[in-house]
Parts: sequence; structure tokens; C-alpha cells
Amino acid sequence: MGQKVHPRSYRLSTIYHWSSKWFSRDQYANFLQQDLKIKKFLRNELKAAAIANIEIDRSGNDITVIIHSAKPGVIIGRGGKGVDEVKTKLQKFLPPKTSLNLSIKEVNNPNLNAELVCQAMIADLEKRVPFRRVLKQTIARVEKAGAKGVKVMAAGRLNGVEIARTEKLVSGNLPLSTLRADIDFARGAAKTTYGAIGVKVWIYKGEVFGDQKVETDSKSDTKGGKRKPFKAK
Repeated sequence: MGQKVHPRSYRLSTIYHWSSKWFSRDQYANFLQQDLKIKKFLRNELKAAAIANIEIDRSGNDITVIIHSAKPGVIIGRGGKGVDEVKTKLQKFLPPKTSLNLSIKEVNNPNLNAELVCQAMIADLEKRVPFRRVLKQTIARVEKAGAKGVKVMAAGRLNGVEIARTEKLVSGNLPLSTLRADIDFARGAAKTTYGAIGVKVWIYKGEVFGDQKVETDSKSDTKGGKRKPFKAK
């Protein structure tokens, strides 16, 4: 079971939270559609900001969108103008009376976030960096960041060969069937001149015990050099 299912969905309510937190009997379909549009828009609009995760909280007519990014300065802009522009564009996806709050948080260690690692691999492959070098360098960066296990995979016409194949590298432990194991997973596709190359990343960070939940590893205060999350007014 653990070998096939998405590692995060397999552990939902056990050690992970849902990225969208709300409940509605009558507006479920509308809210779900709004969430999908918001997330798709933000990932396309803010590609340069290296977005790791997007959380959406709803309460009555209030909606809070939390963006976890490796480069929050790209989103915020000078004097917060960037956030104001994003907020104005997001408002188009919501009903007129909806109050929108936007919060930006910085990811502590991008090399331990599977989504950001996957994005970096895709960028390298699209720049025609040899795939074996990409896999080896990715493994080295993630291990240096403190991961207990990592697995990376690339599939497609690697190096432009005619027959597609799959290449993968594994280092350390990766207990996919252990529910308390904190395993981050991401996948994507690099668009090359020879076609799409699929990329998958698994990162094992350790085990979570008791009733603890895994929170997104973002900076949230001003102590110890950490940045306070930016909230749009």
C-alpha cells in the first residue's frame, strides 16, 4: 500500500494536515473549484518565487491564503506592492463580499522540501544538464541538509535517446509503509526538446511520535534571525 499511494495522502490526519481547511454542505463544489483556481493561478503567476505549499483557510465570508515560499521577497516586492497586486488578482476568483487575507511565509530549508527540490531538478533538466549529474547533485544537497533518506527518479527520453526509460537513485532509509514516518513527496515534468521528462522526489525526515502534526517548515518569528511572516493589509 505504502509503495503505491501518495505518501502525504496516506498519512493525512495521522501526521499531516489538509492544505485546505473548511467545511460546507451547500457550497462544497464552489469552494473546491475556487481553491483549485487560486492554487493554479498562484503557481503560474509566482513561478520565480519558488512556492513550496499553499494553504487555504475559510471561516464564514473570510478566506486566508498562506503562501510558503523560498523567495518571499519576490512576492512582497518593494513596500508590499507585489502582495497588493496578487491580492487584487485573487479577488477576481472570489464572491464580492468575501474578505481576503494574504500571508507570506519563508521556507526554512528549501533542500528539505520535496516540492522545491523537484522544481530545481526540473529547471536543471530544462537547461540540458545531464540527468545523472542532476540526480547525483540532488541526492548530495538533500543529504547535506540533514535528510535521513532520499529517492529521486527521472523518466522519459533521457539524454535524447529514442527509447524512453526510468532512472532512479536512492540513499538512506525510506520507510514508505510506516505511518509515523515524515516523508515529503513531489512530482513534476521537465519540458525538453525531446519531450517531457517526469521527475519524482521522496525525502524522509524522521519519525513523528504522539499526537504531533507535521507543520510546514517556515520561518514565523523575528528571533534567531528568522523572518516574520508578511501579512497583506
